[in-house]
Formats: sequence, C-alpha cells, structure tokens
Amino acid sequence: MQIGFVGLGRMGQAMVPRLLECGFAVQVWNRTPGRATPLLALGATQADSLPALASHCDLTFTMLTDDGAVEAVFSPTSGLLAGEVAGKLFIEMSTIRPSTIHTVAALARERGASLLDAPMSGTVGPARSGQLLALVGGAAADVERARPVLEALCRRVAHVGPSGSGTTMKLVLNMPMAIYWQALAESLALGSQAGLDLAQMLDLIADSPAGIGALRIKIPVILGEQQPVAFDVTGVRKDLLAMTATAQLHGVPTPTGSAALASFAAATAAGHGTEDLAALIPYYIELVRKTAGQ
Repeated sequence: MQIGFVGLGRMGQAMVPRLLECGFAVQVWNRTPGRATPLLALGATQADSLPALASHCDLTFTMLTDDGAVEAVFSPTSGLLAGEVAGKLFIEMSTIRPSTIHTVAALARERGASLLDAPMSGTVGPARSGQLLALVGGAAADVERARPVLEALCRRVAHVGPSGSGTTMKLVLNMPMAIYWQALAESLALGSQAGLDLAQMLDLIADSPAGIGALRIKIPVILGEQQPVAFDVTGVRKDLLAMTATAQLHGVPTPTGSAALASFAAATAAGHGTEDLAALIPYYIELVRKTAGQ
C-alpha cells in the first residue's frame, strides 16, 4: 500500500518515520518543501504536487494547521481532489471544526473518494512510538480499510460515529485539558501573589489529586527550562476557537472555555504563541503581578 502524508510539522515529522519503520512506502508533500529533507533521508519520497500525490497513493493522511489549510489542500481545482482519486481514501487528522470535515468529505464523495476524520490524541513522543489514540469518524468499512495503517501509529483506534464525529470527539477531549492550564495559571498566580514559592506549589500540586498526568513533565518548562515544544500556545488558542464555535452551534454555553480562550489569545498576542502551552503559567503570573502594580 502506498501512503501519502501531507503536512510535515512537528507531528508529521514524528509520524512519517513511524510509518516507514513499520514497512510502509510513504510519499510526502509540504507547502515548504525543505521540511521533507530529513524524511527523504529515511526513505520517504516527495511528490511534485498535491494532485500527483493523491493520484499515486492509495491512502493519504493530512495533518494541517487549521480549517483554511485543510480547505486549500483538498481543493478540487488545485489540491488533492484535483487528482485521480476515485476509490482513494483520505484520513484527515487536523484538529478543526466538524463543519469543515462535512464540507471536505462531501467534496471527496463527489470525486468518488472517501474521507475519514481521525484526529489524534497525543503529542510528538507517542507519535514516534506508535502510542497515539485515534478518534475516528466515518463509514465503518473505511475505518476497517484504514485500520492496519492506523494501528501502526496508535495504541487504540476508536470509531466514534459518522463523518465529523472524530473531530467533535477531539474537541470534547481537548477542552478540559485547555481549561486545566487556565485554572492552574489562576491558582498559581494566587499563590504567587500571596508569597508562596512557585516550584514548591508545582511539586505539591503534582503530588496531589489536583495534578494531571501531564503536569509533572511540564514543571521544568513552567520554571523556565528550555525544552522542545510539543504543543504550542497558538495551537491551544486555535483549538479553543473551534471548541467554542462548535459549542455555540449546539447551544452549549462554555464560560470556562471562553475564559481559557481569552488567556491563550492574550498570550499569543503578547508574543508567546510559538512557546509550549505551559508558558501560559509564567505569562499569567507576570500579567497578574503587573496588574496588581507589583
């Protein structure tokens, strides 16, 4: 089976080597061609264009930045769907709005192709070791067709419903995580203003029921240590925009989600967008300090 992979950001750079290690032939494409260089050294090939990749590959993954990028990549005039795609299967893994998935899936059907939405839970480390969690929406037959490839990347493949359901599940899953970092920022700002030591607060929270699994590994980042970014502030902001917009469509108030969105948006505007999501903590503590005139 010839696999295509479009979008060679942090996750793409981790997932393509995993597919190659598992014996799949992988052809890649990225808007910035230089991103493919390290993957070509591992055995991947590079497509000249999106239509060429779609025509050549049996199954194509896309892992992209946002809704606009997804719509552009799947364009029926210049993107993947401009290729010879009858009978092909696309697996869209980006965290975007379900409405975008519905639009792109309909375009794929018009061209005789199928599309699954399968956003992944997990960051770069699990991607490298094949320990992601796939949240899949689409037809059962397409899920089974994709399963051998998905299982190379994932510890679990969960089919959660029809087209758009995987994307909705990803928003449901990510919302409490995003809100947690906002709540943690508020609590640590409170302690800091009261004179408590940040490192000690973090250690005690991590050693209590208030500490989620991801906290312990993020403590060095919160305390200023430079580490590779697994998921950045701008990415959380983008996801929260999709969460709150989708919630509005379904008549669900999201006061805590909206508060988290405001903080991540402010941190992005303040120049922290490319930093690890845990950078929200020192940013928020400093913002409170300045607001209090200290």
